Amino acid sequence: MSQPNNNSYQSQRSERLRETTRITLIGAVIDALLGFFKIVVGYASFSQALIADGIHSLSDLATDVIVLYASKHAHQEADDNHPYGHGRFETVATVVLGVALIAVALGIAYDAVFRLLHNELPGTPGFWALVVAFISVISKEAIYRYTMVVAEKYNSNLLRANAWHSRSDAISSIIVIIGIAGSMFGFGYLDSIAAIAVALMIAKIGWDLLSESMQELVDTSLEPERVAAIRQAILNVDGVDTLHILRTRRMGGEALVDVHIQVNPTLSVSEGHYISESVRTAIIRQIDEVSDVMVHIDPEDDEALTEHVPLPLRHQLISKLEPAWAHIEASQEILNINLHYLNNKIEIEVILPVLILEHPSQTILEQKHQIAEQFKLVADSLDEVESIKLLFQ
Repeated sequence: MSQPNNNSYQSQRSERLRETTRITLIGAVIDALLGFFKIVVGYASFSQALIADGIHSLSDLATDVIVLYASKHAHQEADDNHPYGHGRFETVATVVLGVALIAVALGIAYDAVFRLLHNELPGTPGFWALVVAFISVISKEAIYRYTMVVAEKYNSNLLRANAWHSRSDAISSIIVIIGIAGSMFGFGYLDSIAAIAVALMIAKIGWDLLSESMQELVDTSLEPERVAAIRQAILNVDGVDTLHILRTRRMGGEALVDVHIQVNPTLSVSEGHYISESVRTAIIRQIDEVSDVMVHIDPEDDEALTEHVPLPLRHQLISKLEPAWAHIEASQEILNINLHYLNNKIEIEVILPVLILEHPSQTILEQKHQIAEQFKLVADSLDEVESIKLLFQ
């Protein structure tokens, strides 16, 4: 199905890609500079915590590359191999990002614990270690806030993940400042403890990102309040009696919905289809993250049926009806036949011309009753037929 406003939708996707690329490139430059200076100054000033923080910044640079790659592929149009689009590229990239954070945290923690246990504490960090750490706090908090603005604007979990990766760097730099300051005042072990604290924080963020993305990969439903909003949007559409089998899932920064709606069983196919399109449009317009909706029209609650009995299709049924009512004179004047498949039976509407009722010896009511009784006997003779209703026009 096409989007309600395809040109607008594609324009939004292009703008999203441009802003994602711009903010990620800015972050990448900052991460590269910070990582380099932290490691260099950390070695020069004997700060294990600052070196760990530098490695953290370089891990940010690596994830910036992942974000750029994933964003480029996630915004590609749907194709034959990816009929639902490429949004899961973002999800997979976020999983990789989470794993990378956990791996970095383990490495930092192992090195710091090893030094503490073996009393291999480095020398006292110098003044420049504090300066670099302060610069890191300010710049990484700024890039976090900028990235989160874009992430919220486009509901991108990948950008949120990258933003929190930046904030984790800012927070870890604060811890580094405490560790360096403590070491400068004679508490040399505080630098290594600060490195361990940074590692634990990084691991926690990595685990949260990994867990959230894995839920998306296994098609976990949207949050209950979002599902409730979708349900209400559907029920507000004129012509929808009720709904069932409402399913939702995420695809990158977007969401997909499929639902069964129940309508009046006597509606025409075109009216039922129009109601389904109205439902789809209402959901996409009212629920920001929903990009596509699959609506199944039901004349009854098929979820409540304990057994689905195989019934004949039109041509098979007509081949049974024609010989069964051939003896009825009115059957030769049938204009149309409507079939309603309900409750594992078939309700039949037979359209007859009103002219056949102009019989001089009977009233119109008597003729209708006589013809109806004839067709009722035919309905009673066929197990799959619930009733035959006559309509005159």
